[in-house]
Amino acid sequence: MVKYISSRIGQMLVTVVLVSFFTYILVDIMPKDPVYALYGPNITQEEYEAGYRALDLDKPLLVRYGMWASKVLRGDWGTSYKHHMQVWKLLAPKIAVTLYLSVLSAIVSFAVGILLGAVTAVKRGKWQDTVLTFLANLCASLPSFVVALGLLYLFCIRSQLLPTSGFTWPWVDFGKHVRQLAMPLFALSLSGVASICRQTRSSMLEVIRQDYIRTARSKGLRERVVIVGHVMRNALVPVITLLGNRLAYFIGGAMFVENVFSIPGTGSLMVQSINFMDVPVIQAFVVLSAVVISLAYLVTDILYVAVDPRISLD
Repeated sequence: MVKYISSRIGQMLVTVVLVSFFTYILVDIMPKDPVYALYGPNITQEEYEAGYRALDLDKPLLVRYGMWASKVLRGDWGTSYKHHMQVWKLLAPKIAVTLYLSVLSAIVSFAVGILLGAVTAVKRGKWQDTVLTFLANLCASLPSFVVALGLLYLFCIRSQLLPTSGFTWPWVDFGKHVRQLAMPLFALSLSGVASICRQTRSSMLEVIRQDYIRTARSKGLRERVVIVGHVMRNALVPVITLLGNRLAYFIGGAMFVENVFSIPGTGSLMVQSINFMDVPVIQAFVVLSAVVISLAYLVTDILYVAVDPRISLD
C-alpha cells in the first residue's frame, strides 16, 4: 500500500507539472496583452516597455515558466494584476468556500444517490423503480445553473422564503448558513444524485443475477443481509469510480452556481481574472484544482480496497 501510494503521488506531481505548463502556454497565447491589463490602456510607449520587462515578458517562455515554478515551490504564487495583493491571500478564502460546497455536494450526492439506486434495484419493475428512474434520467440532463435559476425564481422572487445571495460559515451562524446553502447545494447535487442513482441501480442489478447471491438466499439469509452484505458491497466498486469525476464536475459546477447566488467563492473571481487577463490568479487556481482532483482519484483507489479486499494495490 505504501509503495502504491508513493507511486501515485509521483504520478500526481508529474500531472500537476504538465497541467501547470500547458496552462501557462495557453494563458500566454491569449490575445489580451497582460501589460495593458495591469497598467491600463493609456500608458506611454516607455511605460509599456518598462512594464513588459517588469513582467519578464522579454524572456523566453520556458525561462518565465521556470521562474514562476521556482517561486511557487517557495510558496510565492505571485501578485494579482487586478487586486494588487498576494494570490494566495486572495484565493485561500475563496477556494475554501468552493471546496466546502463541492465536497459537501459530493457527500450528499453519493449518500442520496446510492440510497435511491438501491431502492430502484430492489424494487425493479415496480412503481418506485419507474418513478425514480424517470426522475433520475430527467435530472441527469439538467445543467446545475439552470436548476439554480429555477430555484432562485421559485424560492426567492416568487415566495421570498430563502435569501438570494451570500454565504455564512456554519460556526458563525448555523441557521443563516443552512438557509443560504439550501438552494446552491440542491442545484449542485441534483445531477450528481441522478447519475449515481443510475450507476448504483445498474451495478446492483448485475450483482443480483450472480450465482453467489442465489446461494446466499438459498441458505436462508434475510433479504436485508443479502442486499447490504453481499449485493451492495460488490456493487459499490463501479460507483466509487465516479468519485474523482464527480468532484471535478462539482468544482466546475460550483463556479456557475456561485455566480447565480453571489457566493464569494472562486466563480466570480475566475470570470474576472480571465476577462482581466490576471495570469497569476488563473495559473494558481488551475494548479490547485489539479492537485485536489488528483488527490480525489488517489482516495478513490484506496476506497476500492476498503470496499472490496480482493482488490490489491500492489
